Amino acid sequence: MNRKSFERNARLEGEIRAVLAELLMFSVKDPRLDSVSISGIKLSPDRSWADVFFSLFGDEERERQAGDGFTAASSFFRRELGRRMRLRVVPQLKFKRDTSYEYGERMDRLFHRLHEDGVIVSDGGEAPEGSNPPEKRNSIESKDGVDD
Repeated sequence: MNRKSFERNARLEGEIRAVLAELLMFSVKDPRLDSVSISGIKLSPDRSWADVFFSLFGDEERERQAGDGFTAASSFFRRELGRRMRLRVVPQLKFKRDTSYEYGERMDRLFHRLHEDGVIVSDGGEAPEGSNPPEKRNSIESKDGVDD
């Protein structure tokens, strides 16, 4: 993909995100989509598909309900995108939960645990020689399933 096409896709992703977020906030009445936000858009290179990433607080059941709500409202979202944006082809929308927040929290917990165990030093310096023996490294990785 050339630079101009990349820049256009980035601009379109931002515009699509803004339109979908506005629709979600002011036009969609489905209770399954309450407290759900659009966190990002990723267009395919040919712009025929768009992955729509959403975030919410809740368990897997809440995620399933939101997915069902997005499936039910998907034709509404596409129709409104076509009305509000000048696109030759309105992309098919594929809704996915944004897991980057959970991943970031997991990494934060791991770094905090490594810092507590003296494996990493907070002043940006190196950990002292011998402070990370293999048996300690294995015990850190296996705590709370953080070794994904």
